[in-house]
Amino acid sequence: MASIEPPQSKTQHAAAFAVHIFTALGAACALLALIAAVRADWPAMFVWLGIALVIDGVDGTFARRLRVAEVLPRWSGDVLDLVVDILNYVFVPAYALTASGLLPQSLATSLGALVVVTGSLYFADRLMKTSDYYFRGFPALWNIAAFYLFLLKPAPWLSASIVVALAVLTFVPFHVIHPMRIAHLRALTLAALAAWGCSQS
Repeated sequence: MASIEPPQSKTQHAAAFAVHIFTALGAACALLALIAAVRADWPAMFVWLGIALVIDGVDGTFARRLRVAEVLPRWSGDVLDLVVDILNYVFVPAYALTASGLLPQSLATSLGALVVVTGSLYFADRLMKTSDYYFRGFPALWNIAAFYLFLLKPAPWLSASIVVALAVLTFVPFHVIHPMRIAHLRALTLAALAAWGCSQS
């Protein structure tokens, strides 16, 4: 006789849904980052984008540990994650690059559109990650690219060239490490990620 699994408890459901709420808080961070960007308060914008980056870095671990996909099959954590990521990694940084004066004025809007179009296509790519969790191509980390452009403030033409190059690299099939999921040299990768994070504070 086939065994019948007991129904999920309310506690399991609540814990699983709490993970989705935690992920969705990243969208709130995107809103607050955008409000800061509209005010040209770039440090505050990057603080909110940084908080969103931390949320995105740990929510998957919580989801897997609590078996969220199994406990709450109605809610797609993958879709939610992509929605939040495109806001924080693509849309807000694209607005910041367009409005900041870092790009040539005549090209700023077009380059911002290039960022959101290529970023959207990247997140729609079902093969954006390899089976061993490397990213294929530049993984639309426009929040990080924008951070260094704001920090280094290269000449507008050079900033424009960097934006175009990264947009092209979105579709070039080289491998980029996913620091939280990659198994190969995982300890070294996490140590490097921690060192990088500390260096930005």
